[in-house]
Amino acid sequence: MSFSLSQAFKPARARFAGAAVAAPRVLASSSARLYWSTKSAFSPQDIHNVSHGPDHIQSKMSSNKQLRNANRFREFDLEGRVFAITGGGRGLGLSMGEALIEAGAKVYALDRLETPHPDFIAAQEKSATEYGGTLEYIRIDVRNNTEVNNTFAAIAAQNERLDGLIAAAGINHLQSALEHSQQALDNVMTINYNGVFNSATAAARQMFNYQVKGSILLVASMSGVIANKGMTSPVYNSSKAAVIQLARSLAMEWGRHGIRVNSLCPGHIITPMVEEVFQQNPAARATWEAENMLGRLAMPEEFRGAALFSLSDASSFMTGSTMLIDGGHTAW
Repeated sequence: MSFSLSQAFKPARARFAGAAVAAPRVLASSSARLYWSTKSAFSPQDIHNVSHGPDHIQSKMSSNKQLRNANRFREFDLEGRVFAITGGGRGLGLSMGEALIEAGAKVYALDRLETPHPDFIAAQEKSATEYGGTLEYIRIDVRNNTEVNNTFAAIAAQNERLDGLIAAAGINHLQSALEHSQQALDNVMTINYNGVFNSATAAARQMFNYQVKGSILLVASMSGVIANKGMTSPVYNSSKAAVIQLARSLAMEWGRHGIRVNSLCPGHIITPMVEEVFQQNPAARATWEAENMLGRLAMPEEFRGAALFSLSDASSFMTGSTMLIDGGHTAW
């Protein structure tokens, strides 16, 4: 089922359209749960109180036999939390979204597809019958900053919170540097970088507005740290390098306000975008597999754990980090 902004989010859109962005409020820390305050500034002494409380999410639980496995690994529990995933209509973004749903989250898949992909429909039906979370679809263009901000404002207004984002929308373009057209350059950069920047800032703006600490994961690529054999794509590689640096910069800017930002650098994954590469360069697959320590390409489902870890309290001390999950491709 498609999720319509014009119908479900009409009041929220009216509320936020043209509204000035409020200045960020200052966060305070709590050893039990996360909360905000407008009264006091961050104090370095607060750091020492984070891990001492017995109710802190990372504290070890009692070994009471009656508990058995109940509430174990509670830091991975996302029940009641709300996340947005750009590029979440299929492929890697959808797979990561399903992991959040299985942990109890409400997920909004934001994509430019006119209608939801069949894989999305199947995931949506499964989430409604088998898991505690929910999955909705919204069509947006991440290049349109006004549209992105309105969408995130509407999502947050409907749920009175936003706990984080996975920015997974991206495209590739195979062409040598000397032949690379200006139009293709603009298209890759506006989606892969501008779109990620638009999405991350729109998400953080609502996290500030609704006084919610949380996590943002920017999907980059191992192409942001190496030049891949068998794939001539200088602009794509550069765009992903920019995303890695963006994550570090935003982590520095928002860390003291309780918003963590990290980047994920996957290796070669069998997705519709990669299949297009193989159509243009059939020899690329053999080259990529040969350059990989595991001798194979990844499946989107192999990044579910990384998504859950990054968006949950399990990664509460991780920010500004770059996760390379590439089958050893860059470790030679």
